[in-house]
Amino acid sequence: MDKYLAQIIVMGVQVVGRASSRALRQEFAASQAAANARGRSGHQSAAASNLSGLRLQEAQQILNISKLSPEEVQKNYEHLFKVNNKSVCGSFYLQSKVVHAKERLDEELRIQAQEDREKGQLPKNVTAGLSPPHPLPHNL
Repeated sequence: MDKYLAQIIVMGVQVVGRASSRALRQEFAASQAAANARGRSGHQSAAASNLSGLRLQEAQQILNISKLSPEEVQKNYEHLFKVNNKSVCGSFYLQSKVVHAKERLDEELRIQAQEDREKGQLPKNVTAGLSPPHPLPHNL
């Protein structure tokens, strides 16, 4: 009886082991495929997120941007920068978050423009329309 119980346990462990290793291989293959689909732009975007400390989605939320376009970024940035100016009882902290969000979104726009240029879709001077953010006042 003990012999059969041991065989059942060993077979069960083997079945579970094979299934989990197969699932792990499939998960690894799926993550590799997703990484390859993101390509180089995904790596550049992730690097920009690490450098700025803001994820792209967070920067879009701060500036209330649904679709990434230079005009919308600039318009929302200017409005939020003015509204949060300390001279009109705004918040320096929020104003700095707005500046950092704009810098992150501008970097993402540059990455996209570079990819489009490499694909031959845009002229080389397309990033000339991106304006630098206002510098934060140092006397606050």
